[in-house]
Amino acid sequence: MKFSMALGLMIAAVAGFPFAAQAQTKWDMPTPYSDGEFHTVNVKLFAADVRKATNNQLDINVHSSGSLIKHPDMLRAVSTGQVNLVELLLGQFGNEDPVFAADNVPFVATGYDNAWKFYQAQKPYLEKKLMGRGVRLLYAVAWPGQGIYTKNALKSVADLKGVKFRTYSPQTARLAELLGASPTVIQVPEIPQAFATGTVHAMITSSATGTSSKAWEFVKNYYLTNAFHPKNIVAVNERAFQRLPDAQKKALLEAAATAEQRGWDLSRQREGAANKQLGENGMTLHTPDAAMRAAFTKVGDTILAEWLKSAGADGEAIITGFRKK
Repeated sequence: MKFSMALGLMIAAVAGFPFAAQAQTKWDMPTPYSDGEFHTVNVKLFAADVRKATNNQLDINVHSSGSLIKHPDMLRAVSTGQVNLVELLLGQFGNEDPVFAADNVPFVATGYDNAWKFYQAQKPYLEKKLMGRGVRLLYAVAWPGQGIYTKNALKSVADLKGVKFRTYSPQTARLAELLGASPTVIQVPEIPQAFATGTVHAMITSSATGTSSKAWEFVKNYYLTNAFHPKNIVAVNERAFQRLPDAQKKALLEAAATAEQRGWDLSRQREGAANKQLGENGMTLHTPDAAMRAAFTKVGDTILAEWLKSAGADGEAIITGFRKK
């Protein structure tokens, strides 16, 4: 009798164990950028929020600077479940789907307020496209406005003709082509070396990337075009998400909503601080004159028309939705 009672207590204890001490879930999360970049800072705060909200039951290990998976492979990695969570620059994958390139169309949504409105118009189509790959969008954060860096000051846009130009997405490559430059895809960690070896002599990117790569060591001019605000997204493998207990799903989604708002605030702060830092390190910040703005706008109109043709009904819906906002 005593044995039966003891056995019964043991069985009950074993049966109840998962509820008393749930096994910890550990996820690796690759990101493309360095620990000091504001996107990575935000991602690490997001991971900390998730750990706190789940009592450490969902532990996200952030791998920065493309150390776990190289940036071009990240979308495939999260789609196939090689990793469960990822941060990536959406526009880099514009060749895979035009919707991913929407925020890389230049001179359509300039400035943060327009960039946020554009994101709201793009979001439902983006969520659908990602879910088709088995990936759930958690949040998105814009980079500061994209400007043009050059070694020599530009008298006009024509001075870019033939210049080796660093790009990072299909749309930025097309921008370079239409400006008469020669586009070359270079990942962020490789920017200083690319300029040092003469692989490129100009680039389009944000002041944030300019400061993190110490652009003043290889170029002297920055043109404040605010051409567009590309977005980083954080996304989770849908199968992995559905395996989580409901409480952890809720914690992940709530932490993502917080990270999105915090990230946009950090981006605005980063732009102001980075512009100031470029100037303090000897760079000249230029506001494009009327002729230069007109030339940029003409290029932007061409890219928009090309993008709409490739994006079809989804593209028309995104642009119409944005303009209504």
